[in-house]
Amino acid sequence: MIFDIAIIGAGASGLMFATHLKNDNVCLIDSNAKVGAKIKVSGGAKCNITNNKVSANNYLGENNFVTSILKEFSNEDLIRFLKKQNLNFKLNEKIVKGTFFCNTSQDVIDMFLKLIKNKRIFLNTTVLDVEYENFYKIKTNNKTIEAKKLVIASGGLSYQSLGASSIAFDIAKSFNHKVSPLNPALVGFTVQKDQFWFKELSGISMFVKASVENKSFEGNILFAHKGITGPVILNSSLYWKKGKMSIDFLPNKTFKSFLKGNKNISSSFNLPKRFMQEFLKSVQINDKAISSLTKEELNKLEVLKNYEFAPAGNFGYTKAEVTKGGVEVEQIDVKTMESKLQKDLYFIGEALDVTGELGGFNFQFAFSSAYVCAKELNK
Repeated sequence: MIFDIAIIGAGASGLMFATHLKNDNVCLIDSNAKVGAKIKVSGGAKCNITNNKVSANNYLGENNFVTSILKEFSNEDLIRFLKKQNLNFKLNEKIVKGTFFCNTSQDVIDMFLKLIKNKRIFLNTTVLDVEYENFYKIKTNNKTIEAKKLVIASGGLSYQSLGASSIAFDIAKSFNHKVSPLNPALVGFTVQKDQFWFKELSGISMFVKASVENKSFEGNILFAHKGITGPVILNSSLYWKKGKMSIDFLPNKTFKSFLKGNKNISSSFNLPKRFMQEFLKSVQINDKAISSLTKEELNKLEVLKNYEFAPAGNFGYTKAEVTKGGVEVEQIDVKTMESKLQKDLYFIGEALDVTGELGGFNFQFAFSSAYVCAKELNK
């Protein structure tokens, strides 16, 4: 039997794509024992489905490409689709502003399973290689599956415990596609020796403003044994290339506003006492009355408004939410998601060189690119 369409990956983009296909001579191939493994763990098992404000500015990727896809199937279109399926979700801005969460991630998976019940699903099936001879021969650990058209929706390298692999990029390269460098993203940073004092603060969370490249984010930083994490750091990791970034530990406040009175420094700045004590050690200032500080010491303290440092690296793919980099989009038709180099081969979702910030943006792109592709194949 030759399928009309085979989909590699039964995650967010693969399920959305299958849902919108009118054709039922379709199969999904996934290495996991159940569909939607990554959906299941997303958003603390509540699936951060989208955001109430979505634009190309929320993505690392080619601006016009992203804009075109989001315009074709916007966050408002997605919300209408989810409401039509009676999926319960609500705005929860505790972690990232504007994020919509579902009651449980399983609700999303169950919705998709209901919508694709006429499609064939091959689980526990790992794709090993793909060949093309008038149709696609997909070699797996179980059998060879044949299809006229092939859609790659297998995501990136993050969450290897959930079956993530390089198969999307391996297939792309085998058909002469360029793949931009791959790196963990939405991930915590390890620190260099000068910032080892961060490790003494494990468990402390603070509201800060982080700036990296030409981007700034306000949100919580969380100090960890390995270094730093938390929403503001995860977003920063998307844009960090190597080199310096900065943290404002007193966002939306002036430095001078903390210099009134005669309290000790650690009590004057309205920051966690343990943080202030470790910071003071790092800049070699004794914890003493604000009024007794010299000009040189005040200058050292003012670093709290613009603490510059260069991360040593990141926590790696095992801790990363997503993979940045991927199949380069100039070789993909933005109107159809079809390869410009190989007919009947399509790439959607995280396999592409488009990565969103924290807050539902990656799900939105996965769903939008899947919709664009399904719309084309329904013609």
